[in-house]
Amino acid sequence: MAPGKSAAAAHGAWIVFEDEAGQSMRPPRARTWGRVGRTPVVRVRGRGGGRVSMAGLSCFKSGRRSRMFYSFHVCRGRKGEKKGLTWQDYRDLLIRTHIQLGGPIVLVWDNLRAHLMPPMREFIKASADWLTVFQLPSYTPDLNPQEGIWSLVKRTIGNLAAANLDQLPQAVKRSLKKIQYRPHLIDGCLAGTGLIMDG
Repeated sequence: MAPGKSAAAAHGAWIVFEDEAGQSMRPPRARTWGRVGRTPVVRVRGRGGGRVSMAGLSCFKSGRRSRMFYSFHVCRGRKGEKKGLTWQDYRDLLIRTHIQLGGPIVLVWDNLRAHLMPPMREFIKASADWLTVFQLPSYTPDLNPQEGIWSLVKRTIGNLAAANLDQLPQAVKRSLKKIQYRPHLIDGCLAGTGLIMDG
């Protein structure tokens, strides 16, 4: 991570971590209260499949409030429908984040196929005046604070028994918006990685 931090400091840039996650209609497990000796049961009324695919950016800069931006796609399992986020979705999220932050970005992300596609590489090359990209080593989710954001989201919607696919993205969006307005939670996810922001 040292090269990314050095590059961010040299350009007065935000250091931005990206990660993806997904949630199906099956509720994530979460802790709850229950009578001794009686296992709590969550009854799921929803029928059919469907999935929410999410991409998030955790953004940090010394002396500035931490930020978080996201994008998501709802897949209803229909024939011919795209199943997840495309490279264009990632590009658009980066552009929107750059505009909101108002400064250059040093992006740290993994080797997802959409990140490595030729059109995405061309976009990164064409955006070199404001975008510098570093790849995370394989199998290092513990270095990415956005992973902590997904843990918070799944804890918030834990045991949600959505009646239909429309309720799921609403719950996810509500949870993400709450995190956006609580920068101390975003900072906590960075601290959880053991990484620190310094001048």
